[in-house]
Amino acid sequence: MFAADNPSVPNIVLILADDLGYGDLGCYDGASKIPTPELDRLAGRGMRFTDAHSPSAVCSPTRYGLLTGRYAWRTEMKQAVLWSYDRPLIETDRLTLPRLLRRRGYVTACIGKWHLGWEWKTADGQPLALPMKIGEPGRHAERLKLAQAVDYTQPLGGGPLGAGFDTYFGDDVINQPPFLWIENDRCQTLPTLPEHPNVLRGSSNGPCTPDWDQAAVLPEMADRAVAYLRSRAKQPEQPFLLYFPLTAPHLPIVPPAEFARRSTYGPYGDFVAYVDAVVGRVLHELQATGLDRNTLVIFSSDNGSYAKAEKGHRPNGPFRGRKGMIFDGGHRVPLLVRWPGQVTAGSVNDQLVGLNDLLATTASLVGEELEAGQAPDSVDLTPTWRNPETAVRSQLVHHSVTGEFALRSGRWKLIPAMRLLFDMRADPAETRNLWDEQPAVVARLQEQLQAIIGDDGP
Repeated sequence: MFAADNPSVPNIVLILADDLGYGDLGCYDGASKIPTPELDRLAGRGMRFTDAHSPSAVCSPTRYGLLTGRYAWRTEMKQAVLWSYDRPLIETDRLTLPRLLRRRGYVTACIGKWHLGWEWKTADGQPLALPMKIGEPGRHAERLKLAQAVDYTQPLGGGPLGAGFDTYFGDDVINQPPFLWIENDRCQTLPTLPEHPNVLRGSSNGPCTPDWDQAAVLPEMADRAVAYLRSRAKQPEQPFLLYFPLTAPHLPIVPPAEFARRSTYGPYGDFVAYVDAVVGRVLHELQATGLDRNTLVIFSSDNGSYAKAEKGHRPNGPFRGRKGMIFDGGHRVPLLVRWPGQVTAGSVNDQLVGLNDLLATTASLVGEELEAGQAPDSVDLTPTWRNPETAVRSQLVHHSVTGEFALRSGRWKLIPAMRLLFDMRADPAETRNLWDEQPAVVARLQEQLQAIIGDDGP
């Protein structure tokens, strides 16, 4: 257990924003042009990490790493993300965060964006056969043609329930078809239209539920999350996990009308302000129900922001690059941890950590021993939660949308495909290439990276 005097294991609320940048929050960049009072307050009541990284610079592989403690490039998906009708990425026998917690008596729910694949069925109840590899880009039209064979009244395989969650509600991916609601393993609406008649920028088109409103997706998910917390408050003796992966500020940019002009940065900034408000609703519900006294709240983002630095605002803070890139702007993310009485309020942690570390950390919190091969890329963060001066990692692997690798080792960051070496302590913006000046460091880090990757590389 994290603390010997803690009488019970904590409830866990894990909120994952989608494409939110390090510099979007006021608690990370005092010059941010976006008001984020709820997240700033969360940082003041918990621990703020300054050197936290998503397992990938894009969506699906980060979600895989977060839930399994294993880098997604160890699977068949070596780059990019999952696309419409892809089959599940998480293996049926893989230990996941919800499977771990269910062994310890938790009830587990996922509400929000899944984007880790489903087993869609045809009319005879058989899985839809896709001839392309999982995550293979550029075959959208072919996928949609195959998807005409899908029977949306059939139960779905895989998905959150297949990964160990007790319950699920969401739309899978806001900007990819099919546009419909899924609850547990059933489609709750039917995509009877061949295409969305008013699909928004940043979306691919395809089968759509009539009157589907992309702007209404996140508000509905927020309502469901709040309702779930109210239901759990009626059974306070049973611990729970709520995994709440948001759909924002990912494209399409659809903030509610009342958030217009909240930010001087523009619509993207307004959307981030709405993300802050959604997080605030969850935090306020925890407080109103008394659940906050023993609830661990973790907030982060699946990768860096796609938005450009302009109008005096830097979505990815001082770091080079954006979403998808191997530079830190692609994968250095905000990470806030609040647990009353266990994590020091208002603390700042500069240690190197990854979102893939959450599974090993949770195992430690609930007293669960991991077996060999489980969560192989995850380390226990509880020592650095206790003391921010305690390092828990010496190395971390970064990965880009195109499959590039980087190794962070102490102060050094190596990007072998580009022949780049940076001293992140002296040059966090990655402006000065030291590859030719430090051949011994390059050779050592190349050897270390190859030892980690082994046969799982491209």
